[in-house]
Order: sequence, then structure tokens, then C-alpha cells
Amino acid sequence: MSQTAYQPSMLEVTDAAPTLGPLAGQPRRHPLSRGGWLDHLPGWVRGSDQVLDVLLREVPWRAERRTMYDTEVDVPRLLSWYGAGRPLPHPVLTAARAALTRHYADELGEPFVTAGMCLYRDGRDSVAWHGDTQGRSAHTDTLVAIVSFGSPRHLLLRPRGGGTSLRLPLGHGDLVVMGGSCQRTWEHAIPKTARPVGPRVSVQFRPAGVA
Repeated sequence: MSQTAYQPSMLEVTDAAPTLGPLAGQPRRHPLSRGGWLDHLPGWVRGSDQVLDVLLREVPWRAERRTMYDTEVDVPRLLSWYGAGRPLPHPVLTAARAALTRHYADELGEPFVTAGMCLYRDGRDSVAWHGDTQGRSAHTDTLVAIVSFGSPRHLLLRPRGGGTSLRLPLGHGDLVVMGGSCQRTWEHAIPKTARPVGPRVSVQFRPAGVA
């Protein structure tokens, strides 16, 4: 598809197999109010161009529509869902999920099992302010880990109910983990941008019962 055309990075060795960097002591933690926190680790996945190419070509992306103010509109991104037990489209994602489960075992207490994926085709695609509060995360602390591939976009966060927002740049291969009460006490968004940007794929790892 023309809207998912991607120019590989000149800084990556594209014939090298993708690998994960270390996690121990690496993510920078940003404490948030009301018991939330956010970890950020730039460039965790190395060789990200290969992963992005597979995600763009092989993931069964689907368009969705939703009702807004009594009108049905297109969701401004493409989606895909990999439930528990379904093989992921690239082995480095399987390794990432296992590494995240090990690293956050003390805080999460259970494995990451699902992988939701969003394809932002260009700067017109976005996601509005929300928290992942369908299921247990509506009333229980949990973790959602996101690995970003492709063109950099900004992740915005703000306290639920309003307040000063934080802006976090997410680049190719970056990891961000939202933990504690973050999903129910804070909201996050990926805003539209007028800048010319290529596609970005967000891979969100969650434990069972969190969506």
C-alpha cells in the first residue's frame, strides 16, 4: 500500500537479525501522580527495519468504524489483535514479550500474553485521549508495554480529568511501559501531525484480562 511506504534507516545494518538490548537497569522511570509511572527505553529493539517490514507486509491489518455523535466514522488507524497462544508475526516480538515478562515479574506478577497492534499510516492517523480500562485495569494496577517501530511520533500523557500533559518522543525500536495506576488515573494519546511522516506500528503487550 502506498500509505505504508517506508524508507529504511541509513543507520541500521539491514542484513543483521533483529536483537533486543538489555533491560536490567536500562529503562528510565518517570513517576506520575496518583500511583502511576512510566518507563522509557530508546532503541531497545536493534535491527528494527526488518521487523517493521514484516509487520507492514504480513500482519492482517483491518480498518474499523465507530459511532461518534450519532455518526459512524472511520477509526484513524489500522488494527490487528494477537490473542493468547496465537503466534506473533516476528520472532523478536516473541522474545520481547518473554523478556518483558521476566523483567517486570515482581511488579506485574503474571505474564504478558496478548499483543495488540496499531498501524499509523501517516500523520493523519492518531489515537484520542484514553486509558486502557476495559477489563481488570479499570480497578486494578497493571502494566501495558509498548514497542514502537517506524517513524517517530509523540506520546502525550495527562492526568485523567485534565491537567498539564507530558510529551514523550517515541522512536524506532523504543520501549515504553505504563505501570501502576497509570491506565485508570492518566490518559494517553498519539496526536495527528502536519509534518510529513511515514508509517509507525505500535505493538502493545498486555496481561490477560486487560484491553
